[in-house]
Amino acid sequence: MESNRTESRENRYLNPYLGGVLLGLVVIAAFYTSGRGPGATGALKGLIVTGVEAVVPEAAASSGFVAEYREPLPGHPLRSWLVFQMMGLITGGFLSGAFAGRLKFRIEHNYRITSERRLLMALGGGILFGFGSQLGRGCTSGAALSGMSVLSLGGFITMVSIFGTAFALAWFFRKNWI
Repeated sequence: MESNRTESRENRYLNPYLGGVLLGLVVIAAFYTSGRGPGATGALKGLIVTGVEAVVPEAAASSGFVAEYREPLPGHPLRSWLVFQMMGLITGGFLSGAFAGRLKFRIEHNYRITSERRLLMALGGGILFGFGSQLGRGCTSGAALSGMSVLSLGGFITMVSIFGTAFALAWFFRKNWI
C-alpha cells in the first residue's frame, strides 16, 4: 500500500494542456511587459558578459560579442529580467520537485548505459544546443514560441524543424535514454 502511495506521489505532474496554456500566458505577459519573448540564452549571455568584464576587462572592451550584447542593455547585464527569469525557473523547478516528492539527486538512465555515458550525452547535447542557439541568434523559446506567438512563418518553421529533427534522430539515440 505504501509503495502505491509513493508511486502516485512521484508521478504527479501538471496537466500538459494546462501547462501549455500557462506557457502561452507567460509568453504573452513577457511581450506585454518587456516588448520581447522569454529566452534562456539572454540570461546566459548576461552571465558570460559579466564574467568576462570582471576577469578580463580589456578583452571585454575589444570583444565584438561582449560589445554587441552590452549595447542594447541599459546598465549592468545581470539586471536583465532574463537573469531573474532563469533564477525563477531553477527555483521553481526545485520547489516543484520538493513539494511533489520527486526531488532526488540521481542520474536517471537505463540498464544499457552507464551514468557517465548518460552525463556525457546530456553535456554533448547541451553544448550542441547552445552552439546552435548562438548560430540561430536565440534559443528555441525565442525562435519558436515567441515567433509563433506573433504568427511569424519563421517561428512555425523553427518549431517544425526542432521537432522533426528530434523525431528523425530519436531512433539513433534511443538506447541512451530508453
